[in-house]
Amino acid sequence: MGALTSRSALVTGVSRRQGIGFAVARRLLEGGASVAVQHWAPHDAEQPWGAEDVAGVVAELRTMASEGARVVDISADFSVDDAPAAVVEEASRAFGHLDILVCNQAVSGHDGTLDDIGIADLELHWRVNARATLLMTRTYASLHDGRPGGRVVWMTSGQQVGPMPDEIAYATSKAALAGVTASVAADLIRRGIGLNTVNPGPVNTGYLNEGVLLDADRLQAIRDRFPLGRIGEPDDPARLIAWLVSDESRWVVGQVISSEGGFERWR
Repeated sequence: MGALTSRSALVTGVSRRQGIGFAVARRLLEGGASVAVQHWAPHDAEQPWGAEDVAGVVAELRTMASEGARVVDISADFSVDDAPAAVVEEASRAFGHLDILVCNQAVSGHDGTLDDIGIADLELHWRVNARATLLMTRTYASLHDGRPGGRVVWMTSGQQVGPMPDEIAYATSKAALAGVTASVAADLIRRGIGLNTVNPGPVNTGYLNEGVLLDADRLQAIRDRFPLGRIGEPDDPARLIAWLVSDESRWVVGQVISSEGGFERWR
């Protein structure tokens, strides 16, 4: 507690209480940071789990802020060309400086097998998942003044450790981030910024609630592949991310770290 006091962060993809972004924002607020949260509710409204009242989500986060810390919310569609840079610039203006960037946003849906996907599907996932992350990171680095505590965290979904044949567009965009992590990290660390990427594995952000996408038998089959007997929850990767953006992680650079609770992908 208090490890992030006086620091500021931008966390993207924060629009639902069951999301990883909400759990990360909560952890950073509890650590003392001021946090800007980006959201795009129209995307959630398309999903089987549906959208939440973003104003209510942001209001709840404000109750978690430490003394002197603030919460700023930004609505932005990352498929728009100038949105990634604009969001980082707005967050930086709000706090006067941005120490931490957590790129948690992702497209759900508009996907399928290799035979199913089209150009529009590939383009949308590239724009929101990969391109927006790279552009936000570039803008963040250009604004960073070299002070200690510069941290960037990207998100993948285990594309480097197992197949996702029914989500080719998503897997392609996220695999690009895993593949380029070391290259971008080598650049950023010379500016005093540590970049790492997190693979949270299967995490129940709503899509693993019974009856949303899967029936009880299929969910149990997934649960059986976790040695601890439960599916990942949003706070599982959030704890790792909170550590990665703290001073305790300062010697960890350019890694793709899996936080999967021993998930047995081979079963």
